Amino acid sequence: MKDVYILGIESSCDEMSASIIKNGTDEIKTIVLSQMDIHKKYGGVVPEIASRCHIESATMVLDELFSNLDIAMEDITAIAVTYGPGLVGSLLVGLQIAKTLSFVYNKPLIPVHHITGHIYANNLVRELKFPLIALVISGGHTDLIYMSNHFKFKKIGGTLDDAVGECYDKVARVIGLSYPGGPLVDNLAHEGKCTYKLPIPLDDDTYNFSFSGLKSAVINLVHNEKERRKEINEKDLAASFQKIITDILVKKTKRSLKEYNVNNLIICGGVAANKGIREEFSKMCNENNINLTIPVIKYCTDNAAMIAASGYYAYKNNIISDLTLDAKATDSIDEYIKRYS
Repeated sequence: MKDVYILGIESSCDEMSASIIKNGTDEIKTIVLSQMDIHKKYGGVVPEIASRCHIESATMVLDELFSNLDIAMEDITAIAVTYGPGLVGSLLVGLQIAKTLSFVYNKPLIPVHHITGHIYANNLVRELKFPLIALVISGGHTDLIYMSNHFKFKKIGGTLDDAVGECYDKVARVIGLSYPGGPLVDNLAHEGKCTYKLPIPLDDDTYNFSFSGLKSAVINLVHNEKERRKEINEKDLAASFQKIITDILVKKTKRSLKEYNVNNLIICGGVAANKGIREEFSKMCNENNINLTIPVIKYCTDNAAMIAASGYYAYKNNIISDLTLDAKATDSIDEYIKRYS
């Protein structure tokens, strides 16, 4: 069988990335250019700056990808690109590159939903086993998804307001930590004790999440303590906050595994790099004989390898677009699959 080489392009936020993946599992080469240092001084990603930086760096990223490789564009089977969800300006840069290459080299254009990319990042670690539950946790998403097979997605729950990564960053900011705050909160949590009483967010029978109340509780607590001229123990507050987050994520994910009679769990997205979350899920899975897969750190954050990996299975499922493909700031997996089925 002839090998399938997918060129992946990812530009949905502040990373410009390109990658070549063979047969959905083998990474040939990946280039990721992060803008983290640029946005740090603003306390978060500035969309206009992100898209402008993508325009300036796109050619360099592609040139670096193909440098010193025995593979040329002529050897590429198809081009996979993130069309959404994400920042529209950033998405449009990657889309324009992908559509231009598709036209010039007469290659199929594969639209990739950003969430499916995160899910298939796990396929670069270990081939996915079905059925499975996927917990997607990032700065923009908190979703529980059931998969019966490749590209058979069923969203069973998601956040009703803030994503878990967004909550981490906002809590980090209120206690005086720099952007991105998630890893810093995680580090502090490992040095503190759970001494602060915080509300458990949306502890109900659904698979939905809600983190805005928890975020507000932390903000109000810090504000009130400052008004009373009391010192905040940042380590203990981080530990208390992280325990509430991990407890509700583990509780609802564990219940979904039981209800859907599944013993394969994958966790993905930027927040999957969180040490505390990885530790608690590893413990739960060991105690319940669940097969757990979490990507290595480089595949947790946005990258084009995951887009190419997802693109391979989209290609196998004949998910192909013409050159009218446009960026979508918001788009559900259900809408994505329905559109191309």
